[in-house]
Amino acid sequence: MESQSYHGYSVWGHAILQQEDILQPERYAASGTITLKGKLVEASGILGYFDTDGEAPQAGLVWARAWIDSNG
Repeated sequence: MESQSYHGYSVWGHAILQQEDILQPERYAASGTITLKGKLVEASGILGYFDTDGEAPQAGLVWARAWIDSNG
């Protein structure tokens, strides 16, 4: 999980491990969360799937910043 401040909001990017079978490679689902003063503003669903746990949180952060730019 990665977080940062953006225009007064706290934005979070999440990597959720997705492994259906031990023989399959690990994949990570991306999601994002936006809070303001400790209260939930918006949360995404699954934004996509990534091969590394570094890419997934970045996708969540990008989504959160775009949501704020459009709705904030």
